[in-house]
Amino acid sequence: MTARYITSPIYYLNAEPHLGHVYTTVAADVLARYWRLAGAKVKFLTGTDEHGQKVAQAAAAAGESPKEYTDKLSKRFFEMCRKINASEDVFIRTTETRHHEAAKALWKQLEEAGQIYKSSYKGWYAVRDEAYYEESEIVDGKAPTGAPVEWMEEASYFFKLSAWERPLLDYYEANPRAIAPIGRRNEVLSFIKGGLRDLSISRTKFSWGVAVPSDPEHVMYVWIDALTNYITALGYPNVEGEEFQTFWPESIHLLGKDILRFHAVYWPAFLMAAGLTPPHRIFAHGWWTHDGEKMSKSLGNTVNLFELIDTFGLDPVRYFLMREIPFGQDGDYSDAAMTQRINSDLANDLGNLVQRVLSFIYKNAGAKIPEAGELLGVDREMLAKAASLHEVLREDMENQALQAYCQHIWEVIGEANRYVDAQRPWSLKKSEDPKDITRMETVLYVLVEVIRHVAVYVQPLMPDSASKILDQLGQTERIFEALHTPLKSGTPLIEPQGLFPRRG
Repeated sequence: MTARYITSPIYYLNAEPHLGHVYTTVAADVLARYWRLAGAKVKFLTGTDEHGQKVAQAAAAAGESPKEYTDKLSKRFFEMCRKINASEDVFIRTTETRHHEAAKALWKQLEEAGQIYKSSYKGWYAVRDEAYYEESEIVDGKAPTGAPVEWMEEASYFFKLSAWERPLLDYYEANPRAIAPIGRRNEVLSFIKGGLRDLSISRTKFSWGVAVPSDPEHVMYVWIDALTNYITALGYPNVEGEEFQTFWPESIHLLGKDILRFHAVYWPAFLMAAGLTPPHRIFAHGWWTHDGEKMSKSLGNTVNLFELIDTFGLDPVRYFLMREIPFGQDGDYSDAAMTQRINSDLANDLGNLVQRVLSFIYKNAGAKIPEAGELLGVDREMLAKAASLHEVLREDMENQALQAYCQHIWEVIGEANRYVDAQRPWSLKKSEDPKDITRMETVLYVLVEVIRHVAVYVQPLMPDSASKILDQLGQTERIFEALHTPLKSGTPLIEPQGLFPRRG
């Protein structure tokens, strides 16, 4: 059986959940749901990254201890997962005992491999990014991300990152799909080819973090701590265990492009230095703006995800995020664009197809799946387009082409609406010729079969709406394999209900 290990980043606890967090988590959830329906063994991880100087400062500003602060804010991210109907198998927190043990085990492994040494660090550090920057990267006194930097001098342990420049390049050359999209891969390769310097991996100026095993006055650099979460959840350091053996070779990290360097340079180097394989695939997506402007609290244009879902509905929000832009590119959110997607794609296309076909059957064809008579070429063509979705959508998911996944389904929805208009079952119903009635029932059978295919494949995107469609079709078998068995004529249908009300 195929396995898939799908991870979102674990989210840094210095602010409330926002649209970017929702975007990555929904994308990971869509992948996880798809592969479960495809029969794969799936583990989907998300969670919260709770250590580091930035968290300690945010807690102090709130007048709370770091533990009180992270307990409260982590709960908000867990609530976010419930609000967006995420189906994660693991919600991990880096304050968990098992994670501290895993991070310390990785440190010891690196130490035993001769990859860590003690020295002192002098250089620029951005607390907001929890990142070190070279002098050449500082622009107008700030990090390339725009974050303020401070000059830091302190005793530190270092990881021999410079030793992994060639092995990383060799690995990525041998595994061209390891980083996506291609522009991000090129960005990583360019950074590595520019030369890697040894990385400071401990701090002494604060204590909120995982203590270095052999020197508890030092805490681990937040990124060596945080990235370890991906293997903590698989039972590390037990690399011979079933969980690790099953899922780590099939790991897919989804993350925002701003943290690509940590995941595609530091993390694989840590793993290879510890004798482990790098992640199978790293996919860095883009950022969202709001009405053409970068979202920020100072501008007052952040999108409140809880209000967004309460206003537009959960499934429409999930669909919009996956459909609006190619996964990997930047995109813009606006209420107008959301309304357009709801009215056009959901109400006019999918909702209208389901409503008019099932309502017609309920009122005019005995409220049951009709019997199919002789299939004409146009019928076979329509059924073939629905059946062909299987291979097309599988390739989309293998490539994390989430917008393409939506588009391919909606192409079939469009074909089905045109098929209804061309075959005119309502006109056939008016005929007194038995052949026309048989033809009507055949057309309706074809349409119901197409709707079933569409609903099954829509499940990862809009679980609740797809479930309602399949309920109305009387279908209990909802995995992809079930589509190989034709619909059973005579299955009773319940009275259809509208799915996607139009918005003004």
